[in-house]
Amino acid sequence: MRNLMKNRHLSGWLLAAPLSVVLLCFLVLPIVMIVVVSFWGATEFSIYPAFQFDNYQFLFTSPVTYSVFFNTFKYAAITWVFTLLIGFTVAYFLAFHVRSLTWQIALFLLCTIPFWTSNIIRMISWIPFLGRNGLANSTLISWGVIDEPLEWLLFSDFSVILAFVHLYTLFMVVPIFNTMMRIDRSLIEAAYDNGASGFQTLTNVIIPLTKPGIMIGSIFVVTLVMGDFITVRFMSGSQSANVGRLISNDIALLQYPSAAATAVVLLATVLLIIAVLLRFVDIRKEL
Repeated sequence: MRNLMKNRHLSGWLLAAPLSVVLLCFLVLPIVMIVVVSFWGATEFSIYPAFQFDNYQFLFTSPVTYSVFFNTFKYAAITWVFTLLIGFTVAYFLAFHVRSLTWQIALFLLCTIPFWTSNIIRMISWIPFLGRNGLANSTLISWGVIDEPLEWLLFSDFSVILAFVHLYTLFMVVPIFNTMMRIDRSLIEAAYDNGASGFQTLTNVIIPLTKPGIMIGSIFVVTLVMGDFITVRFMSGSQSANVGRLISNDIALLQYPSAAATAVVLLATVLLIIAVLLRFVDIRKEL
């Protein structure tokens, strides 16, 4: 019996070894290298190995850092709210109002159609729509709603958040829909049989049972928004910045140690946010 247990344990390690090697080479080692480089020094023309805290000292003493991180948190929070509202509504409709499995699959695939093109194309497609002479302003003027074009529709925080919501709502829909489909329908029928209203059933049965999907979707959306830099650059007209764009600018200037230090702080921040989100629900236990 002991030999059998040992053989099973050994075979388990052998099966896990290839995946462990892949994770080590393509996840752990690159992160370790970023952390190491973040302590290096740099001049205008060269980078030299060293162990110093100059990059972190400059990062935490610069007011630009706090402004950029505030912008990043603002974009992440507002995008999270809108994607959660839209994603929960769409998932709820697909899971509880569409009775046919065929129609559920068809409508779900319809939601994925925008993902058949790249993020950049989907993002840039908003520019001619929101521009000063774009379709939105032209329509509002022709209807007599406004007298002159709205300048804040494009190259503003509004356009940045609109693009984020457009790009990442599906990442909220999928896990919430998946969790809702696992809910035992007899629980909902029992709530109605006991006199619960639709709102009470939603708040006391459906939402608590959907928390794992909400947390997974929230992690996806928050991490994607906080690491994005292309959307902020194009949709703000280079008038706003987030941490991702700060890292991109440092890389463009060949300031790799500074970019690495910023990346380490961003990674730590994202991990902290994920840890806080996971405090609300044990995903491994509830899925």
